[in-house]
Amino acid sequence: QVQLAESGGGLVQAGDSLRLSCAASGRTFNGRATMAWFRQAPGKEREFIAALRWSGGTSYADSVKGRFSISRDSAKNTATLQMNSLKPEDTAVYYCAAEPSGRIILSAMSLSGQYDYWGQGTQVTVSE
Repeated sequence: QVQLAESGGGLVQAGDSLRLSCAASGRTFNGRATMAWFRQAPGKEREFIAALRWSGGTSYADSVKGRFSISRDSAKNTATLQMNSLKPEDTAVYYCAAEPSGRIILSAMSLSGQYDYWGQGTQVTVSE
């Protein structure tokens, strides 16, 4: 089993930055995991934000391109999401997701159903 724990959320003002972290524990990934971030705002469906494949391929939602950046430390089984130029519409609960086997192809990284493990989420609130 794998447990994912997000941290780094909080209340910030528009234009500020935040860095979210996702720590994986339990089963050790073999370096082929795909890590991703999703978010869910009140009354809305969960939406894809960013993903990073084990081979280095990345995918971003259009709404965050140029502002958010995903990275990972495979040795530590962690993934981070650097969020810059935050906007009020970025307010949501942010979830980390992982698929450890490396089976997700680049074109499918935005699909939530591809991921086997999810964290509990961390709240990000961006005020005007």
